[in-house]
Amino acid sequence: MNQRYVTTIGEHQYAVELLKDNKVRVDGQVYSVDYEAMTGQQLVSLVVDGHSFDCHVYQDEDNWHVLMRGRLYTAEVVDEREMRLRAAAGEGHDDSGLFILKAPMPGLVVNVPVKPGDQVKKGDVLVILESMKMQNELKAPRDGLVTAVDVNAGDSVEQKQVMLSLE
Repeated sequence: MNQRYVTTIGEHQYAVELLKDNKVRVDGQVYSVDYEAMTGQQLVSLVVDGHSFDCHVYQDEDNWHVLMRGRLYTAEVVDEREMRLRAAAGEGHDDSGLFILKAPMPGLVVNVPVKPGDQVKKGDVLVILESMKMQNELKAPRDGLVTAVDVNAGDSVEQKQVMLSLE
């Protein structure tokens, strides 16, 4: 039996099915996938249909975070059973409440273009973090009010360190 998941990245949901022989079906499209985790690191060498990618991957309590080609993707991955249970319970995606931006990897804060009290729109840059010689724009997942900024340009941060809060 194939494993099936629903993966949410931003506002888009993807139907993902793990098939035999290193194949993955994403929204009906089948891909040949191979990967190798680098020992002792959160670096993954990924090959999709013959195209190679180096990805920095880690998981926190709720999501997977993937830094690939200078862009950070945050994905919620749930199996089909969990998705059905959530739907039956009437759960939806909540865009209210407190959002805590944590460092997705260790790095150096290059810029923090927001300050407490700023109103931001979904997609606005909250922090620019340099890691692995790449600058990564960490963006607002939704509209909101910046309630706290816990880092400054020039600060070194550890993975999962709280950098900013948004309500």
